[in-house]
Amino acid sequence: MLALDHIAQSYGRKPVLNDVSFQLAPGQIGCLLGPSGCGKTTALRLIAGFETLNSGDIRIDGRTVASTGWSLPPEQRQVGLVFQDYALFPHLSVAANVAFGLHALGNDERNLRVQQMLKLVGLSKEAASWPHQLSGGQQQRVALARALAPKPRLLLLDEPFSNLDVELREKLSLEVRDILKHEGITALLVTHDQHEAFAMADVIGVMNAGVIQQWAAPYVLYHEPVNRFVADFIGQGVLLPGKVLNSHQVEIELGVLDGMVDGDCDEDGGCSQCELGCEVDVLIRPDDIIHDDDSLLMARVERKAFRGADFLYTLKLPGGGRVLAQVDSHHNHAIGEYIGIRLGVDHVVAFQK
Repeated sequence: MLALDHIAQSYGRKPVLNDVSFQLAPGQIGCLLGPSGCGKTTALRLIAGFETLNSGDIRIDGRTVASTGWSLPPEQRQVGLVFQDYALFPHLSVAANVAFGLHALGNDERNLRVQQMLKLVGLSKEAASWPHQLSGGQQQRVALARALAPKPRLLLLDEPFSNLDVELREKLSLEVRDILKHEGITALLVTHDQHEAFAMADVIGVMNAGVIQQWAAPYVLYHEPVNRFVADFIGQGVLLPGKVLNSHQVEIELGVLDGMVDGDCDEDGGCSQCELGCEVDVLIRPDDIIHDDDSLLMARVERKAFRGADFLYTLKLPGGGRVLAQVDSHHNHAIGEYIGIRLGVDHVVAFQK
């Protein structure tokens, strides 16, 4: 449904996007995730038709909508847009906002579509209300209904929940995902919030400095990051020094880890020199450290953060290294206390020093 082929864009001498390529299948929800200034919003603007490409091609539903120096006007792309600031018309009712892009329909058909959209987003009773009478979450639902009403081939969402509080942001992102899946809409989300990305997207492109570092499902990004940037940006974790024993084992302070040694522990991105004993850094996530009172391996609690269902402990190891541990909140240990831990690593991720 959406394909970007070798997209490049610069403003003057400053490159913003560099050889960006990815595809979305019909009904798939994708996400461009990255820090401010990484180029993700520029990519969205190019797809929408707000800017002209320096080089590359963009296709929507098999039709080329942009190529080097040429761009199909935005209104001819059948693309829906949901913005960060909602962009509702304050002088129009909720129903009139949703109906705004339906001028080509007759009155009866237009009214029916508006009713369908408001029911879909759970705002049927607010049809006659004004935007300022709604909460932030309700306004964003109206913006979504308005974008979906013309039945776009593709929906673009630009930081759509960033103005909302954390709890509402997570709740609404799950609701929007359900709506998009129900309607079979292909969508691309742009955000810097990984929780939002994980809640909504089927596939995520982690961006940095105008380049997609990794394009994969959320699970793969978390457990199998391809480089240090992705490992650091996605989730939490620490890097412990280790030595590769062979292609299936790496030794760290906590013991020997068994599994395929992933990551860029040589120049080719594999571990062809493993038998020589590569010095590597091994990614250890908080869920890789298991609290175990019966373990002989003890670690000292240096910091703790209560998060409701669990604690996030910072633990100092006997050899001086530090790890994070996600521990059930019933285990309330004091700063300075020693607790038993053991490893529960399923994915070995190692990076060359």
